Amino acid sequence: MPRYEFRCRACGSTFEVNRPMAESSSAATCPQGHDDTVKLLSTVAFTGRGGTTAGSGPVPAGGGGCCGGGCGC
Repeated sequence: MPRYEFRCRACGSTFEVNRPMAESSSAATCPQGHDDTVKLLSTVAFTGRGGTTAGSGPVPAGGGGCCGGGCGC
């Protein structure tokens, strides 16, 4: 289930709420009970072994254009 971050305008606290995507724009009440909150724009970071596949070394970049993997020459 997605996690959304909110900030309370009344007390300034930042808090997170887990809810379905269908309810992402619904209002949230802060832990202190205030209703004047705003949803923050959050970023997602994925970490891991990017750029390689299992045992095959680096994955070539498909930049497109001639001899960049896009034309098949």
